[in-house]
Formats: sequence, C-alpha cells, structure tokens
Amino acid sequence: MRTLCASTLIGEFFVIAFAGLVAMKDPDLAATTVWTVCGIGMLLSVLLCGTLGRRGGVELGWALQIALIASGFAVPLMFFMGALFAALWWASVHYGRKIDEAKARFAAQAEAQPQA
Repeated sequence: MRTLCASTLIGEFFVIAFAGLVAMKDPDLAATTVWTVCGIGMLLSVLLCGTLGRRGGVELGWALQIALIASGFAVPLMFFMGALFAALWWASVHYGRKIDEAKARFAAQAEAQPQA
C-alpha cells in the first residue's frame, strides 16, 4: 500500500506546483500567499510519504485530498484534479491493502512449504 500511496502523493506534489503557477495568473492573489500555500501543500505531500506506515497516515492523506479539492476555489481546474487525485488515493489505499494481504498470504505459504 505504501508504494501506491506514495506514488499518488508524489504526483500531487507536481500538481500542487503547477496549480501554483496557474494561480499566479490571478491578479487578486499575492505571489507570497500563493507560494506559501503551495509550498506547505507540497511539503505535506512529501512528508506524508513517510507517515504511510504509521497510524493515522492514511487519514492525513485524506485530509490532503480534501484540501486539494478545496483549492478549486482559487484555481477552478483543481476541483477536477482534486477529485481525480482523491479517486487515485482511494484506489491506492484500497488495492494497496489487497496487495499487502496477498503478499502476506504468499509469504505464509512459502514458509509452510518444506524446503528441498
């Protein structure tokens, strides 16, 4: 699960950076505000990669997904991109857990088989 989720978070890092570039075109937004918010989002997406194995890491990832969707109020395209990455996040968590369970089953079977 960690690999799939981390890949999604790294993809979000780049999406947040590109959203910042788009937000710079808005004359109502100050450059320092845009890059402070984007920088925090980008930093969180990278730091969350390290918390995925710990308790609460997936939930923090969901919080980032909600923030990404909410960023659509500043950059309307982010409503779509946020929803897309939320779906990727769900798939990463859901199928990643299934993969982890299958790996554990195969490892248990390999240990149970006698060595030749």
